[in-house]
Amino acid sequence: MNSEGTDPSGINTPDEPRSEADLNRMAFTAEDLDGYEVNRTVQDTVASGRTADPAKCGPIVQTLGQSGSAYAATARVGRILLSEGDDSGANMTLASHSAGDARRVVQAFREAAERCTAFTDVEVSFDYEAVEVQPDPGCGDESVSVRLTQVVSYPDDKPVRVPFAVVVARKGTTVAMFYTFNDPRGPQGKRPASVPVAIVRAQLEKIGELEASAAPLK
Repeated sequence: MNSEGTDPSGINTPDEPRSEADLNRMAFTAEDLDGYEVNRTVQDTVASGRTADPAKCGPIVQTLGQSGSAYAATARVGRILLSEGDDSGANMTLASHSAGDARRVVQAFREAAERCTAFTDVEVSFDYEAVEVQPDPGCGDESVSVRLTQVVSYPDDKPVRVPFAVVVARKGTTVAMFYTFNDPRGPQGKRPASVPVAIVRAQLEKIGELEASAAPLK
């Protein structure tokens, strides 16, 4: 992207943060996804206070649960994408930031993913291991994909390992976060989790189409 906020294709990418109404217009609806149920979740705009041990892994743990970051958002909306078949669903958050903060959110997640191999979620004392950066799905202006395993320990039983996957992607000033996990009791329980790339790509394309539209978002 050049300094005037235009990508190589010539489509203008606004540098202004978007409103909650904008994000709701951008977010998936059931009509956008065949075979998925789409439910809204309540989100707030404050910076996430979730921490990890070691602290350098904080940006990863912040993407789980309410899917946030250490940067406050001007607006944030959430969706739960439930597959009606055998495909993986996902939890998704769209957050709008200043242009600089949007880039920083993705950069912080990328650096944490590259530096961390295991950590503890301090808030709930869950351990995570086998953190591994996956091939870039190539969505939006930039994207990062990570797999990891949540380890839930019980005093009188064996630990339960839950495969997780996270994708963080940015289009303009909008950051999309997706995470999913495999139920360890289900048929996919021992397989690596994966956020469907088709979902990520379709959501980022929808954001791009609305960002590029001639009329301002209302």
